[in-house]
Amino acid sequence: MRQLSGSDAFFLYSDKPGRHQHLSTIYLYDPSTAPGGSLEFAEILEHVRKRIGTSRIFRQRLVEVPLNVDYPYWIHDEHFDLEFHVRHIALPQPGDWRQFCILASRLHARPVDMHRPVWEMYVIDGLENISWLPEGAFAVLVKVHHVALDDVTEDDFTIALHDLEAIPEAEDVKQRWFSEKEPGTVQLLALAWFNNTIKLIETGQSLIDRIPGIGKNPIRPDDVLHFDQQSAPKTRFDDSVSPHRVLAPFTFDLSALGHVTAALADATLNDMIFAICSGALRRYLIDRNELPGRSLYALVPLHVHDRDDEGVPGHRVQLIRIALMTHVDEPLERLAMIREEMQEARALKPISAREMAEMQDVLPSAAMTLAARAISAEFGPGRRYRDNHNTVISVHPGPSQPLYLCGARLVGYTSMGALMDNLGLNHTATIYDDKVTIAPVCDRQMMPDPAFYYECLRESFDELVAAARYAVTRKRAVSSTAATALSE
Repeated sequence: MRQLSGSDAFFLYSDKPGRHQHLSTIYLYDPSTAPGGSLEFAEILEHVRKRIGTSRIFRQRLVEVPLNVDYPYWIHDEHFDLEFHVRHIALPQPGDWRQFCILASRLHARPVDMHRPVWEMYVIDGLENISWLPEGAFAVLVKVHHVALDDVTEDDFTIALHDLEAIPEAEDVKQRWFSEKEPGTVQLLALAWFNNTIKLIETGQSLIDRIPGIGKNPIRPDDVLHFDQQSAPKTRFDDSVSPHRVLAPFTFDLSALGHVTAALADATLNDMIFAICSGALRRYLIDRNELPGRSLYALVPLHVHDRDDEGVPGHRVQLIRIALMTHVDEPLERLAMIREEMQEARALKPISAREMAEMQDVLPSAAMTLAARAISAEFGPGRRYRDNHNTVISVHPGPSQPLYLCGARLVGYTSMGALMDNLGLNHTATIYDDKVTIAPVCDRQMMPDPAFYYECLRESFDELVAAARYAVTRKRAVSSTAATALSE
């Protein structure tokens, strides 16, 4: 039995109907590399059964403390049913990419059953009319509640499901696991009394340490919620979200960004991804006659890895705000300004991810419940914080080498993020096999035409690459002319 940390429990307490805090990952496979050139659902089910012991995510469910007077606990589910979690479905006709995105959006919009281990896996057949996928391709969509995904377990599903070779060496003896009886009410309340007594003392000390002018690590309220920042301009994405979602992934080759790197050498891949999203937002809102006269802002979560925190459960995430420069027309100029924004934001760091996690972890459950409700409330400090941003953009480096599921090669990989009220558009970028996929997830009422937003992403990418190619060609021409003049 293991208790949730405060930083993990925040995602549980933030969960609301229609605003569920789970993430979905989409894997696309080529079965031709599997033994026999094909793969049956029964083989995948048995493969997952063998890997159950490799990650605690697979088999642990939540047990809540009566009246929520303490953080919930993870226990090994004594009634675990693998076939409830792993499901086999087929894409409706015509089986094209549009239909797949609709299905993935609907699956993503549904809540996870919080009375069981908080994950679901869908094996999806019927992708015959997606021309750019290999013949016989299939997909797997894995949905996991954010409460189970901390800095230790966030990649567990990808690692547990896959091998580094199509036909790996004989597997090690599978890790065994044992179910646990659910603790009784008396035991939970006794633990809650003890834990809350300790946390009250820790919270008091933590607050004293953070009082400006007195504490060893003073923190101002503005360091956390940044009330001193200018609010972002209002757009169609800054409203209450409905329970319905749309998805519009766009994929491009990393090699296509070579000219961009040559034109702006110190721009990172993250900077380029932000610039592409910025250009797409600009195009989409111009088409609607809704582009504000000043820049939109993105909320960017950065995972911070500290050697001292390795293997320690919890979330270590630094949240920063960057201006997307959507008011700037020229794509290379926009990229250069975003690069400067990122450099300044990374240098600022008014409160570290570790300090934020420590502050969350010492709070009693009742205080964390109130904090989570305040952050997601329609009014108050949480609303003011959300009003500082127009979208979320996160970048997740994927596997660094090709992966295989039961011999089938992973050929595509992307993720779908969660939405909040007033943050109805989320961009998640994933990197795998020398390709980048930007997967915007949006409220369906805010974006009734996801196919058009896909076109906006594609045109923004093309525009950036074309501008960089022109700049590099012009620079070479100027250098050539200068060299010729000097030689004469």
